[in-house]
Amino acid sequence: MKKLIATSIALISATAATAGSVIYTPPAVAAIENPERMGGSGAWIIPLIIAAVVILAVTQSEDAPVVNGRR
Repeated sequence: MKKLIATSIALISATAATAGSVIYTPPAVAAIENPERMGGSGAWIIPLIIAAVVILAVTQSEDAPVVNGRR
């Protein structure tokens, strides 16, 4: 009976010891991608501001209100 118990314990410990892989394989690293910009680089803002200033300068009213005797 002692030999049967010793043999079964030896078999159980041997299968648990060889259950894993002998060679270490590290987990795969997920590649991190940069998010893409939505709407471009924003270089369209400067020409838009310049056009707005030109339009405001050209369409300024000649009938400015009189304040303290000055136009």
